[in-house]
Amino acid sequence: MLDALAGVRDLGRLQEIASVFVRHGFGDLVRRSGMAGVLERAGRLLHWEHAEERPALLPPARLRRALQELGPTFVKLGQVLATRVDLLPPEWIAELGLLQNAVPALPWETVYPQLVEDLGMAPEVAFARVETVPVAAASLAQAHRAWLHDGSPVILKVRRPGITATVEADLRLMARLAEVIESQLPDLRRYRPVEVVRQFRDSLRRELDFAAECRNAERIAANFADDPGLVVPRVHWQWTSERLNVQDFIDGIPAGDLAAVDAAGLDRTALARAGTGMVLEMLLEDGLFHADPHPGNIFFLRDGRIALIDFGMVGHLGERRRLEIARLLHGMVVQDAESAADILLDWSMGGEVDEERLESDTATLVDRYRGVPLKDLRMGTMLSDAAGLLRAHGLVLPPDLALVIKAFLTLEGFGRQLDPGFDMATEAKPWLERVLMRRFAPSVLARRGRRGLAGMLEFGAELPRDLRRLLRAARGGRLGARIDIPTLDAFGDRIDRAASRLTMGVITAALIIGSSIVMNSVGGGARNQWLMALGVAGFVGAAALGVWIVYSIWKGAHRR
Repeated sequence: MLDALAGVRDLGRLQEIASVFVRHGFGDLVRRSGMAGVLERAGRLLHWEHAEERPALLPPARLRRALQELGPTFVKLGQVLATRVDLLPPEWIAELGLLQNAVPALPWETVYPQLVEDLGMAPEVAFARVETVPVAAASLAQAHRAWLHDGSPVILKVRRPGITATVEADLRLMARLAEVIESQLPDLRRYRPVEVVRQFRDSLRRELDFAAECRNAERIAANFADDPGLVVPRVHWQWTSERLNVQDFIDGIPAGDLAAVDAAGLDRTALARAGTGMVLEMLLEDGLFHADPHPGNIFFLRDGRIALIDFGMVGHLGERRRLEIARLLHGMVVQDAESAADILLDWSMGGEVDEERLESDTATLVDRYRGVPLKDLRMGTMLSDAAGLLRAHGLVLPPDLALVIKAFLTLEGFGRQLDPGFDMATEAKPWLERVLMRRFAPSVLARRGRRGLAGMLEFGAELPRDLRRLLRAARGGRLGARIDIPTLDAFGDRIDRAASRLTMGVITAALIIGSSIVMNSVGGGARNQWLMALGVAGFVGAAALGVWIVYSIWKGAHRR
C-alpha cells in the first residue's frame, strides 16, 4: 500500500522524515509503518546504526525534537496535536506545547522578492520605512514592523516563501502514512491518525490564507463592536493578500510579561476577569472564538484595554454545541453524572463504547468534585478530565470541541498567571446559566417548533415518492445490501502471498527431484552432456527459487 505513497518527487522527503524519526528513537514506527520497505525498494538507505541514544529523554521530548527538526509543517502538526487533549495524555500535551515558536526567522533577502511580488512594488516604496529584522517568527510566517507614509505603524505578516509546495508534499505523505498506520498498526488505531491528519490538513490550509485570517479578525471585531475593552488590529486591505497580512501595530505589553504589567500599574485581577469574559463571550455567545489565546497572542494596552492578534486558528460552535458544553460543565458542578455521561456519549463520534462502564466512570469523575467550593473548581481541568475519560474508553472528540477544551485550559492558566486567586468557575457561572436558560426562551422554542414542523411536512411530502422508488428497485431486482470489510483485503493479500510461496516451494521441490532423476539416468555422449547441463540448470534454478522464498519470508516478517 505504501508503494504508491510517494512519487519520485516525494521520495527524498520521505527518506528525510524516516531518517529523523530513526535518529530520535522511533525506528520501530518507521519499520512497522512500511516507510523503510518503500525506501529500500527505491534504492534508498536508512542508517539504522545512527539512531541516537537518548536515555535521559522521554518519548514526548524526543517526538518534539523530531517534529522541530522536520520543519514548519511538522512543527504545526505538533501544535495541532497539543490541542488534542482527548487523544494525548497531559505530559505529551505539555511537551508539544513548547513548539509554539520553534522555527527560526528567514533572512530579509529571502522574503524580499515575494514581498515585491505581493505588493506590486518595492516595500520601501509602499511604506515609509520597513524593518528588515523580524520582530517575531513562527512556523508559517514571520512579522516585520513598518510605517505607512502617514506615520501609522503596521505589522507585515509575511508567509514563508516556497512553503506551500513543502506543506503539500508533507500533507500527501502524512495522509498516506496515516491510512497505513490505521490499517496496519492496531495499537495506534485508537489515536485516529486519519482523522487527525484530515483535521490538520484543513486547519493548515486555512492558516496559509492570510486574507481569510483577516476576515476572521474583522468578524470577531464586529461581534465586539459595542465593547471598547477589546482591541482587534485594523486590516489594511490595499496591501493584504493570501501571502501577506498588513495590520495595525499593537503597542502593548505582552501578556506573559508580568513585570511590565506591574510596572505599568495595571490591575491584574481586572485584566484576568476582562480577558476571561471576552473569551467566554466568544465561546458561549458568539460561537466564533480565538482558538489559540496563549500569552503570545494577547497584549495589554496601558489604558487597561486588551488586544488580540493572530486569528489564523479560530473555532466555530453552533448553538447545539454551546448548549452541550454548558450542560456538561453544569452537570459536573452539580454532580449530575447521568447528564454529563449523556453529553460524553454524544461526543464520542459513534465509537464503540460500553455505555454502562462510561456512566460508572463518569459518576466516579463527577464525585471527585463533590463538596468542592465553587471558587476551588478548575473548569479547564474538569474538561480535560472529561477528555481523558473519553481517551481511556478509546473514544475521540470532534475537532471543534478539542479546540474548546484547549481554549478553556489556556484561559484558566492565563487567569491564574495574572491572579493566583482567579476563580474561573465563578466567572463562567453566569455565562453557563444564560446558555442553559436560553433554550427555554419563547423565541427559541418558536424557532425550534417551526423547524420541526417544516421537517415533518417535508418528510411527509417526500415519503410517497421514496416508497415508490424503493418498491420499483425491489421489483427490478436492484435492491441489495453491500457489506464492506476492509480488514479482509489485508487478510486476502496475506493468503495470496502464502499461496505464492507454497507454489514456488512445490516448483522448487519438483526441479530438485527432476534434475536428480535426469542427472542419475544419463551416461556418456554428446546428447547426454546436454541432459547433464539441463539437470545442473534445474539445480541452479531451484537454488535461486529457494533463496527468493527465504528472502520473501524474511521481508514479510520485518514488514509486520
